[in-house]
Amino acid sequence: MRIGVPTEIKSDEFRVGLVPGSVRELVTHGHEVIVQAGAGAGIFADDAAYAKAGARVVATEDDVFSGAQMIVKVKEPRPTEWKRLRPDQILFTYLHLAPDPEQAKGLMQSGVAAIAYETVTDARGGLPLLAPMSEVAGRLSIEAAAIALRRPAGGRGVLLGGVPGVKPAKVVVLGGGVVGTHAARMAAGLGATVSVIDKSLPRLRQLDELFKGRIVTLDATMETIENEVLGADVVIGAVLIAGASAPKLVTRAMLKDMKKGAVLVDVAIDQGGCFETSHPTTHARPTFEVDGIIHYCVTNIPGAVPVTSAQALNNATLPFVMKLADKGLAAFDRDPHLAAGLNVKEGRITHPAVAASLGFDSLDGARSFRIAAE
Repeated sequence: MRIGVPTEIKSDEFRVGLVPGSVRELVTHGHEVIVQAGAGAGIFADDAAYAKAGARVVATEDDVFSGAQMIVKVKEPRPTEWKRLRPDQILFTYLHLAPDPEQAKGLMQSGVAAIAYETVTDARGGLPLLAPMSEVAGRLSIEAAAIALRRPAGGRGVLLGGVPGVKPAKVVVLGGGVVGTHAARMAAGLGATVSVIDKSLPRLRQLDELFKGRIVTLDATMETIENEVLGADVVIGAVLIAGASAPKLVTRAMLKDMKKGAVLVDVAIDQGGCFETSHPTTHARPTFEVDGIIHYCVTNIPGAVPVTSAQALNNATLPFVMKLADKGLAAFDRDPHLAAGLNVKEGRITHPAVAASLGFDSLDGARSFRIAAE
């Protein structure tokens, strides 16, 4: 198969779909890889490194999209990209379609088979291609919060870990999954007081055992969320419903009773965000203020550390890229977990949670969306 790797064009996105080591593996297995010139610049992998790995380096985005049977990216395609996609192609990348009907329409109109990293599953019910970036984002969320808390940044002027004689910051983590666990680990390691709120009692038991009493675990009732958020210096939004829009757990009405200069970090912003007042931001302008509360809502948090992130992502995605390269969409027949990643095919939304988030009660209802898109 001919696999294409374009340069990422999302603002401040420095990762790349395939690192040179992954290219070498694919070429060794008989596949052809087409890489756009400069695609690896963000991870300091120059065109010579890709050529040495066996890739054919081409000049433009058009060269990649016109020549490839499968496009491997990191972030969701932009309008200029989805217009280049064809019915005979496979797109393999993060999509996050639930809050993005325009992208959904664009992919449907293209006819491409679009597979989302974030809905591929594993035998344990996990999301193996989302997990590595969730680990990175969870850890970076605390670094981002620490910076935003500083008074020159508009924050409360609180040091996360405090100092002897002064209380540490209170960090509340909404969601005890991969993001939440890694955020809690970083915050607790810095000496903050940490509460993790989750609706799964078995998960809370696991976290209690993992942290050995260093954090507080709480059941996710509306009362608990409100009480904890109002007393927090930092709130990390780490909730996830695979393929669906994130629930709004912090309302604007709650902001007026929060500590002024407190920080909300919405790691769920790719799925629409879990704070009512969230809207997407970039690394260039990461924060904004609403009612005296600082919001950090960068949509590609792991892109800030692309050397780590691109390698971690490739470690997870390469086996699936290899299956698709070897078998095409027939790989779904042998791997239902990969098949769970299919979000769009032949002009239709194929993932139930995505269809519901876009306004349909069933996949059958998505047929009318296809007509509307046309």
